[in-house]
Amino acid sequence: MKTSDFADLKMFITGPTMIRKEVRQAGALPEFGHRDKENDKRCVSIFRNLRKIAGVPEGYEVFLINGSGSTCMEASIRSLVRDDETVLNISVGAFGDLYHNISKNNGKQAEMLRFDNGSAVELCRVREALERVRPAVVTVTHNETSTGVLNNITAVCELARKHGALPLVDGVSIFGGMDLDLPQARPAMYCTATQKCLALPAGFGIGFVAKEALDKAETVPVRGHTSDIIRQVGKARSLQSLTTPNTTLLNQMAVQLDYIVNEEGIENRFARHAKMQAMVENWVRKQDGFELFAQEGYRSPVMTAVRVPEGISFAVLKDVLKERMRERGYLFDPGYGKLNKEMEAAGERPIFRIGHMGDITPDMVEEYLEELGEELGRL
Repeated sequence: MKTSDFADLKMFITGPTMIRKEVRQAGALPEFGHRDKENDKRCVSIFRNLRKIAGVPEGYEVFLINGSGSTCMEASIRSLVRDDETVLNISVGAFGDLYHNISKNNGKQAEMLRFDNGSAVELCRVREALERVRPAVVTVTHNETSTGVLNNITAVCELARKHGALPLVDGVSIFGGMDLDLPQARPAMYCTATQKCLALPAGFGIGFVAKEALDKAETVPVRGHTSDIIRQVGKARSLQSLTTPNTTLLNQMAVQLDYIVNEEGIENRFARHAKMQAMVENWVRKQDGFELFAQEGYRSPVMTAVRVPEGISFAVLKDVLKERMRERGYLFDPGYGKLNKEMEAAGERPIFRIGHMGDITPDMVEEYLEELGEELGRL
């Protein structure tokens, strides 16, 4: 197979995301020994810049775990939920459901509090569930990638703590796209990954862990090996990973995180995402019959879910519109497949998604929306 066989499409999906030329080139930097002093040349800045982007307060540890955001989420369950405890998984979509499935598949006693697709967490219902279930641990999704809902994790974490539960947050698709407000939210553990708003290849989960989580993990007798956050943090304190890392990705991380912090600037990056959110939402409002799907006031700054008019099916989005946009040089996101199939079975109109995260720029969004609008007009 030749490299020319692979299309270099402009990606407007919700991850993996577009990777800058400089980051691609960093993938050709020399390999190195991950237990050698060469490791420090990359990882001193990587760990420092991850903390800056997250805005974590003192007392939090950060580690890299080989795998993905889901791997980090599984580590949080394996390490922080004892078998005699219950975990309450709060879900507003497919990835909140995933946290519940991870809990169940690891043999934990798990209850799910499910909100309608497109709706954000309602604190009154969370309070009722906390009083009924009395969980030791609560999980919540910060940015629900399947629906474009952004939850108020500060309020959820505060409520969980009032009921004696450790709050764990899935922030896979929002880290690097907005101010996380972690000093106020104070989750026991915040899980994220490389391939979304950081605009890097997939390959690492990233965990931010409070001291109370490490203390709790000491009471969990079976944490696994790679899923043991105590082992992970132990190696991270030496700026290393527990198991052999993807050193190509570490080269790329060192370059990209330095760019985010010291060239673009963290606040400028957050402002750019907010600008693109406004651009996309204003565009949707001008499209006849199309609607913003996520609840007003709880919409993601890094991706937008759009409900289509009557007469446009998921099959049309996936088999027609996606391929037409491919011909124009774009990778279009026809929506989360399982969710759209469930919605259509229930008589609801499907949604498509527009990813405006990572290193996508407002000019790129403007161009994409113009061409997407032309194709929508042909349907």
